[in-house]
Amino acid sequence: MAVTRHQTRRDVIRGAAAVAAAALARPALAQAAPRIAVIGGGFGGAACARALRRLDTKLQVTLIEPNRTFTACPFSNEVIAGLRELAAQQFTYDKVGADGITIAAQAATKVDAQARSIALADGTTLSYDRLVLAPGIDMRFDALSGYDEAAAEKMPHAWKAGEQTMLLRKQLEAMDDGGLVVIAVPAAPLRCPPAPYERASLIAHYLKANKPKSKILVLDAKDNYSQQKLFEKAWTELYPGMIERIALSQGGRVTSVDPATNEIVTDFGNYTAAVANVIPPQRAGRIADIAGAADHTGWCPIDPVTFASKLVPNIHVIGDAAIAGGIPKSASAAAAQGRACAAAIVSALAGKAPETPRLDGACYNTVAPGYAFSLKGIYQPKEDQYAETEVTTSPVDAPREVRQREADQALDWFKRITGDAFG
Repeated sequence: MAVTRHQTRRDVIRGAAAVAAAALARPALAQAAPRIAVIGGGFGGAACARALRRLDTKLQVTLIEPNRTFTACPFSNEVIAGLRELAAQQFTYDKVGADGITIAAQAATKVDAQARSIALADGTTLSYDRLVLAPGIDMRFDALSGYDEAAAEKMPHAWKAGEQTMLLRKQLEAMDDGGLVVIAVPAAPLRCPPAPYERASLIAHYLKANKPKSKILVLDAKDNYSQQKLFEKAWTELYPGMIERIALSQGGRVTSVDPATNEIVTDFGNYTAAVANVIPPQRAGRIADIAGAADHTGWCPIDPVTFASKLVPNIHVIGDAAIAGGIPKSASAAAAQGRACAAAIVSALAGKAPETPRLDGACYNTVAPGYAFSLKGIYQPKEDQYAETEVTTSPVDAPREVRQREADQALDWFKRITGDAFG
């Protein structure tokens, strides 16, 4: 500050002090809280949204999910077999919203990664600083000749819990004793790899009690599957002669279907089903493709430490939609990814390096009431992908009390995982 001939040095010092005091008295402009949007309200998305708020209550978190009620896939095979009601699978987002998370009950229709904005079905546009995609899976209705959304109303996939679950259950109930149930299983990757074989087991339980002349045929596009020895032992013990499986090398891959006749065509033969459960190939939920996060495989490549998309900036992908190496596409894995992704985002916003995640996952399979077994794993990043570093599976020759104990543990696990996400 220059001194004029009308000012003394004391005046200058007094004036400078007054300016500084005035500046201190003015309130500083508050920095806006980061806006995090999560698309998809399944186990991964709900777990991620809640973890974000718990880690930093200043975050503005919006969960975008068109369905006001979530219907869980784990245990839905018991609904098909009449052992459980669909209502036991359904959860609202009330407690998610009570955590301070905004629930946008709309479908996301467009993502503009450059503008960091999301268009919703009602015309609303939301802006974000970081976006988490947790869209789960969609069916590839173009991958199996003759099978489309209309065909699914005759030959249900029941691979998204809800109306399709009940449709398959009603078809089984209406089937005559002696009818053939055919389950068509696609090649990997697919959501919950052991679930088709759990489904065959529980349908066999229903048929054994209600329609004992009926049979189940599993047409499989794979030669081997998770926990195969455990399933095969259970089938021999509980359902002798009821379940037949034709593997890929035996001609089990389904090449086309005809919903008008319930005919299923494989590489080596044709089969006519009384009830046809056709599970088609899958891909990441459609919004992942719209956002540019899915590659030519239909799935989303990610950084395994942060779950950041390798294709689009400021977007993370978790759960079934992600290419996650050795991690199975399962509910518990999705929830674990959601929590780890939330921690990585909070670290990044604070300018800190993310910690290397160590994820755990569990998969329980119920083959009859009071008879279950499990696989539990630990997964960590290795060479730009996730690898299974520890695995524990149920022993093949365990006594029935062990199977009962695991059935009880499965129920406890379901209560815990749904409680963490929605309770």
